[in-house]
Amino acid sequence: MEEMQKKAEHVSSFLKGLASPHRLLILCHLVEGEKNVTELIEATGIAQTSMSQHLNKLKDENIVRYRREHRTLYYSISHNAVHDVMAVLYDHFCKGE
Repeated sequence: MEEMQKKAEHVSSFLKGLASPHRLLILCHLVEGEKNVTELIEATGIAQTSMSQHLNKLKDENIVRYRREHRTLYYSISHNAVHDVMAVLYDHFCKGE
């Protein structure tokens, strides 16, 4: 029972990292594949300053990773569980009808 409680606390913290409309919107686009910051801003309409804050939160939570190519940062989903959860959410809520 103690092991399950520890896992529940970890999962709760994990879900808090996703529990933002802006972060979910970002992840809906990242589930389609790697995107740079400019592409994410254009796709979501989130202001650059706000985008940076959300991407930093997602990085801190190990939800996304980035790679640098010259001056451009490219983001992708780094956590398999996030990808699995977002694939389901994408099918039900993100993709166009």
